Amino acid sequence: MAAYIVRHAKAGDRDEWEGDDRLRPLNKAGRRQAQALAESLKNERIDKILSSPYIRCVQTVEPLAAALQLPIEPRKDLEEGAGGESVIRIMQAVKGRNTVLCTHGDVVEELVEQLIERGLVSRARASNEMGGTWVLDEKDGKIAHATYLPAP
Repeated sequence: MAAYIVRHAKAGDRDEWEGDDRLRPLNKAGRRQAQALAESLKNERIDKILSSPYIRCVQTVEPLAAALQLPIEPRKDLEEGAGGESVIRIMQAVKGRNTVLCTHGDVVEELVEQLIERGLVSRARASNEMGGTWVLDEKDGKIAHATYLPAP
């Protein structure tokens, strides 16, 4: 099983956004990243797509969901502030299914710290850019390997 942990693509500037931050959409560059993400993952055997309900996360995985004809399942435990441990819990819950999880920078950052602590990633290789993806391969119920795919 593999989990594809995606940090949402580039969104409009938080400081310039006047509305509810949960509604802040992707910008033009982010929409291009979302299309490129779909192109890069469309041939993977993906069974589920889970996303923070924030619009920028949903928009990041919409092209992939359309390409794979899969629904996007909103998950509050992928919202900002959810913590990296929430990703681990979700992985355990979807055991055996290749799953895309779209979330936020703070969640990915905490997850990467856990990967470093477990010796799966060196600090020098740790990355967390908008639109980037961590591929976590599971074996015997544990994360066995972590690979970073830079943002398209």
